[in-house]
Amino acid sequence: MELGIPVLQPASFKTAEAYDSLRGLAVDAFVVAAYGLILPAAVLGIPRLGCFNIHASLLPRWRGAAPIQRAILAGDAATGITIMRMEPGLDTGPMLAARATPISPKDTAQTLHDRLSVLGGELIVAVLADLGAGPVPERPQPTSGVSYAAKIDKAEARIDWREDAENLGRKIRAFNPWPIAETRFRGRQLRIHEAETAPQIAAASAPAALAAALAQEPSPSPPGTVLGLVAEGVSVACGRGVLTLKRLQLPGRKVVDARELANAEPLIGAQFDSE
Repeated sequence: MELGIPVLQPASFKTAEAYDSLRGLAVDAFVVAAYGLILPAAVLGIPRLGCFNIHASLLPRWRGAAPIQRAILAGDAATGITIMRMEPGLDTGPMLAARATPISPKDTAQTLHDRLSVLGGELIVAVLADLGAGPVPERPQPTSGVSYAAKIDKAEARIDWREDAENLGRKIRAFNPWPIAETRFRGRQLRIHEAETAPQIAAASAPAALAAALAQEPSPSPPGTVLGLVAEGVSVACGRGVLTLKRLQLPGRKVVDARELANAEPLIGAQFDSE
């Protein structure tokens, strides 16, 4: 858009005008990226070379709307970009190219999205250049390993402290920048923008919790209990293990370091609620 290239985002294909506007372009190929609608067969047949999707996963894993978030939530070690020829089904078409990237323990949905967007841009340019020179080999997606990345529901962002710290850490990363993981602190929403697992808790402040954290065993404190301050932030007991909260936000406030919030709010010993 900055270069003055039209970017089309039809809200539906229920009108003749939508089809006519696409036919009038007389282009060789359509490229779809992060688009919320399935193109109907009538649209798929318009361009000379076909329609191609830049999909943010290594198909057939994570077909669907939220492949980046679902890969992080599942603890996948890697994901990637797949360029596929579009069919009427949901991300079922044959693949022309794919490229992988590792998912680091610190990756959020935002950082992974940004890396994949660059990867996808490079890959689609290469594929289109090959298509312009002649036919490009396509391979059908495997029938095994199919999984679906359902659209993210905001309700999923609510933290259940009875879960393992590792699972909660992935949830916080997967839901950044949207919808942002949250808990309840004395009747108020508390949004968790950043956290990490396996904290080093000062033995003087919570020795039993320290042993539980290192062993990743159930904490002797009820899940959701704020155990104490550590160098990286504020440590909270989970169903198994301990999570260190690093960046937090109360309603109407800016995002702050967890230790800064603890200096202004009585966090230590508090009980976070899941409801």
